[in-house]
Amino acid sequence: MRLRQIFLNYFNISVITKMEFLGFKKHTERSFSKSSKFLEHASIIDLDDEIVDIVISLKRNKNMKLPDAIIAATAIKNSWILVTRNGSDFRNINLDIYNPFS
Repeated sequence: MRLRQIFLNYFNISVITKMEFLGFKKHTERSFSKSSKFLEHASIIDLDDEIVDIVISLKRNKNMKLPDAIIAATAIKNSWILVTRNGSDFRNINLDIYNPFS
């Protein structure tokens, strides 16, 4: 129920999430098409100076991979819940995380 509520009201993703999701090398033509249609319902958030500054801080202080730092910074800047299956990638960060698989 919580995941449904999040998607219905707050389906926002970082531009890096779009790149990772659609750049998945094992996509078939069908899965790529379905994924593209799914993302049409999302608001894609581009990088801005504030997000970049947060990314830099996360990279310097939390030793995060760049894509994860961009995703986390986007959520932090906007006070969003980060929906992810990989919560361990975002540990020790002041961020509300929701794993729909746990």
